[in-house]
Amino acid sequence: MSNRKVTVFGAYGHTGKFVVRELLKRGLTPILSGRDSAKLKALSRAHPELQVRLADVESSASLKAAMAGSSAVINCAGPFLDTAVPIIEAAICSGIHYLDVAAEQAAVVEVFARFEHDARLGKLVIAPAMAFYGGLGDLLATAAMGEWEDADEIRIGVALDSWKPTLGTRLTGERNHGRRFILSNSKLERTDPPEGRTWGFLSPFGQQDVVPLSLSETITIARHLRTPEIRVFMNAAPLADLRNPNTPTPTAADESGRSSQIFQMDVIARRGNEESRVVARGQDIYATSAPIVVEATERILNGSARATGVVAAGEAFDARDFLDSLGAAHLDLQFLMSSGAVSKSR
Repeated sequence: MSNRKVTVFGAYGHTGKFVVRELLKRGLTPILSGRDSAKLKALSRAHPELQVRLADVESSASLKAAMAGSSAVINCAGPFLDTAVPIIEAAICSGIHYLDVAAEQAAVVEVFARFEHDARLGKLVIAPAMAFYGGLGDLLATAAMGEWEDADEIRIGVALDSWKPTLGTRLTGERNHGRRFILSNSKLERTDPPEGRTWGFLSPFGQQDVVPLSLSETITIARHLRTPEIRVFMNAAPLADLRNPNTPTPTAADESGRSSQIFQMDVIARRGNEESRVVARGQDIYATSAPIVVEATERILNGSARATGVVAAGEAFDARDFLDSLGAAHLDLQFLMSSGAVSKSR
């Protein structure tokens, strides 16, 4: 990897700051970029050694200038319905890779539809939704499938003990209206989801009431794993936090900047009477997005991505190896078979 510079658009945002720290920790050099000059200046005081480049999605020239000399750009600025396409266009023109942390289904659908067959991509990688929502579910589903060529269904359960949304999450929610996509009978379709149910999470969550909440992992999984049905659920309590306009933004609970929020993502692939289950547990969904997107960036820059063009996480990388690389600092993983015997735990 000769060029270790990575432009971070939206570097001053909550997730963007985690991404900047993760890049620095791995010896990569972030270029701080975004639309708000005051926030960029404030961030630069914490990182005076880093370049700062003001840019706006309304100005292709400013985006290209922000990416000049970089090997990749990580887009942390939502709503991605507004930012993804112009930044990808600028990245392609600049000849660099693109990654983002989008949870928005419509944004990810648009990226695949618009750029999948773009002849300009060449050896470039465009990797949307490389984060807690999207990327982690995709990697876990791919790992759960293992050597299976297909599955009858994939079910994902997400449990959060609370959800203090960032300003970006609030803005994205206001922008991202309408029915969500689900995969049913091998077709992605916007539809009213089925009613809620209960889900037996592992400790400390246990049995939880869950409601359908399909996000960007449904779009990415449907691209490369052979299954006719994908269903995603979340426990109900954190959604009440999200809908409450008085819920505060996240606050740091340790020296890493992570909040005290804990999560569990439970992915089950079923084929006939067999079930393969992978469980990931950790702290702070926003902070966890940083090692996911930065690990993906590093692998792309090292030339170890298995595909170019527009890719999903499990399509571009060895899912089990990628998950293992995140280490116990970020994820506690358990792999279980239908018998309930744990095949690996750390």
